[in-house]
Amino acid sequence: MKALKILSSLLLICTIQAGEPNFRQQEIDKEVGIGYGLQLADMNGDGKTDVVLVDKDKVAWYQNPDWKKHQVSGHLTQRDHVCLAARDIDGDGKAELAVGGQWNPGDTVNSGAVFYLSPTADRSGNWNPIKLYHEPTTHRMHWIKNPAGKFDLVVKPLFGKGNKGGRGDPLKMLAYTVPKNPAKGKWETSLVSNFLHNSHNFEPVNWDKDPEEELLVTGVEGTWLLDRQKDNSWSRRQIAKPFGGEVREGSLPDGRRFVATIEPRHGSVVACYVAEGKEWKRHVLDTTLKDGHALATADFLGLGGKQVAAGWRAMNPRGAPGLKLFVPQDKNYSKWKTYQLSKAEIAVEDIKAGDLNGDGKPEIVAAGRQTHNIIIFWNES
Repeated sequence: MKALKILSSLLLICTIQAGEPNFRQQEIDKEVGIGYGLQLADMNGDGKTDVVLVDKDKVAWYQNPDWKKHQVSGHLTQRDHVCLAARDIDGDGKAELAVGGQWNPGDTVNSGAVFYLSPTADRSGNWNPIKLYHEPTTHRMHWIKNPAGKFDLVVKPLFGKGNKGGRGDPLKMLAYTVPKNPAKGKWETSLVSNFLHNSHNFEPVNWDKDPEEELLVTGVEGTWLLDRQKDNSWSRRQIAKPFGGEVREGSLPDGRRFVATIEPRHGSVVACYVAEGKEWKRHVLDTTLKDGHALATADFLGLGGKQVAAGWRAMNPRGAPGLKLFVPQDKNYSKWKTYQLSKAEIAVEDIKAGDLNGDGKPEIVAAGRQTHNIIIFWNES
């Protein structure tokens, strides 16, 4: 334990002495419609991480390293697509896709759609959309590892069915069991949670020692950890009380966890909750975001713990968009230094972090809404 504390202190000294982070921008698409969501996954089994985009009227992936665009779906619904899940769920080295569409948060009765995209043999051209059951206001989705070591598709609406102004019945997060033949089999559903209202985002996490993944979810009732039990029900534990819009997990060099949020939904505050025994200590990193809409956590600078990247699109309230990196300056992550990585060149709708060139340093990939582009922020720190 003493050696671990010494190592943590040395890493923090390196943090202070590391100097300015260095990210080089490369725009790989400047004809994006809205750029609702991004995922990073190997789409063709070549061992390289590709960029996957769900746009308002298409789904496409960009092939690493030349970033050639492959469209795999046109417009699936009358209204916009809104979310995407991409992950290798069958172990063949190639990611499977699911898409949410018919986006209309003002219609809490008839909106929403969920599709599994059945791939073509060569993973080009339009994949076959398999329409699944859905709750209204489909908004976010992820492939989640289950206790059997396989994957479920978890889908979360924004509002509960029939809600008005976010009030009414709670929203239903559902887990879809993948059949043996995803294109022809029946996708059964089970309830994950039904206590949240106005919940914007969630993230799969590996929180404990069991093989399956847990979920971090945030909304008007605060930020929660959901943990699947042996009877397939989900327990819940509250981490933070403020209204959260975005949520991501991180870790300190000493192994403690933190949870980063943007508060409230489409808000101005970036907060970090650090585990202090059984409690969570809140630290405010920023209060100036305009329409905050994206978070990522990764060890961008090789410091042994994760840092926080936050993006905003500045739609409402209007202003200058941007992307910032927050770097901790002390052992308890109570003091942070802010670096501005971009300004008007991208109105950040979503970001993802991952190592795209195999050098061990995570890049940031951002999709822009008003700016209609995708930019890779190459990590040359």
